[in-house]
Amino acid sequence: MQLVEVHDASFSYGEQEIFGGIGFSVGPGEVFCLLGPNGCGKTTLLDCILGLHHLHSGSILIGGRDAESYRPGKIARQIAYVPQRHEPTFPYTVREIVTMGRAAYLGLFESPSQADRRIADEALDHIGIAHLRNRPYTQLSGGETQMVMIARTLAQQTPVVILDEPTAHLDFRYELVIMEVIAGLVKEKGLSIIMATHSPNHAFHFQDNGIRTSVALLHNGVFFAKGSPESVLNEDSLKSLYGVKARVISLDAEDGSTMKHIVALKTM
Repeated sequence: MQLVEVHDASFSYGEQEIFGGIGFSVGPGEVFCLLGPNGCGKTTLLDCILGLHHLHSGSILIGGRDAESYRPGKIARQIAYVPQRHEPTFPYTVREIVTMGRAAYLGLFESPSQADRRIADEALDHIGIAHLRNRPYTQLSGGETQMVMIARTLAQQTPVVILDEPTAHLDFRYELVIMEVIAGLVKEKGLSIIMATHSPNHAFHFQDNGIRTSVALLHNGVFFAKGSPESVLNEDSLKSLYGVKARVISLDAEDGSTMKHIVALKTM
């Protein structure tokens, strides 16, 4: 069963069409990487899946149901969301932030139960940031903040997680840490991931970790290529998508396997 299905989706702001004819699906334990230049509509497409925008035409199915049939807030039991950046406005503790992932299961004036707090603690332990439990969220680094956001989605206990450029603004190490955590959640928890990213190497990272991965290249409002990373990410497609001359190289990993990596050479 496909957990998310997008069929012939189109969206417009007034007279301006942002994208059209978009279609893809994501099954259990799969990763779908959405690539495209700034302003191409990646975030808008994600917002449509989350129910924040309504399609001009086409349909989105979540768990086999039309997304339009879900009552407000109920999609949050099916899909969790990690934004590109989350600006803290109040010094909640990390544990309180992660516990907020249980909000989809609470009534309007209901407080988190002991079971909810236990689920939050388990998420912190699983992600490996239990030592941050009592730290004020406003005092974390960018990488630590993203780790907390991922722990919150884990506490939300949804089968699908949407991530909008989750490694943007992170340093060299934390970019890899975040990617390793996401890959681990797919392999250990069977989560399905829809991720917008600017790095084609992210798709190869998932594929190299034995995860079923698909890539779609969004440009001028359409998918001009879609498929497995090795079939889609090549020198010609990267030149068309980003205006960059690049090379796809193979590297020997420590375990003896072969890893794919893209090296940007120069702009065109």
